Amino acid sequence: RGGFLHAPDMYMHKLVTGSAGIGVVDIQVSAAENIRRLAAAKNCQPQDLTVIVLDKPRHVDLIDEIRKAGARCQMIPDGDVAAGIAAAVDDSGINMMIGTGGAPEGVLTAAAVKCLGGFMQGQLAFMNDDERNRASKMGINDFDRIYSAEELAQGDVFFAATGVTNGDLVNGVRYFAGGAKTHTVVMRSKSRTVRFIETRHYFDHKPGFDSCSTC
Repeated sequence: RGGFLHAPDMYMHKLVTGSAGIGVVDIQVSAAENIRRLAAAKNCQPQDLTVIVLDKPRHVDLIDEIRKAGARCQMIPDGDVAAGIAAAVDDSGINMMIGTGGAPEGVLTAAAVKCLGGFMQGQLAFMNDDERNRASKMGINDFDRIYSAEELAQGDVFFAATGVTNGDLVNGVRYFAGGAKTHTVVMRSKSRTVRFIETRHYFDHKPGFDSCSTC
């Protein structure tokens, strides 16, 4: 209790990388500069990096900047929690997640990033005075503060996520006759343990589940 930032339902600027970004990238500099810094830290070229971004109108200029910097840009329609987690996994093929998404989702991302030993910064993006007033009532008074992953999700953190649809980290629900198969990732920050669990659910033996008429 009290370990997670009680983030209001608003936007947050986010920057996530794997461990190579620690002490290297900074949300206060441009995306192009962060790409150059990360490429240097990884001893590669900007064109060797893949940056994942939400495909939203607010990111048109950001996407253009990433491409002009030479990096590959992977655009997704939604789901920046999974995108942030992928960026924190060193061998996922995603090297950076940058952009503006939901603040509560940013806190969830920070919990996973802590477990993975990656890097994250987040800064609340206020659209109007009403959002500032709501944040103030929730105990947030420094509106320009840049939060680290540790500040967003403090202490010994456990993270678990089960896929509904297919993503970069986990597969979605797959139905078979009489049941369904789910894919789950479970992590702990203290031990840096990451487990992937595949589970078969049989509806006839699972209270609360009805047989799927489409199976």
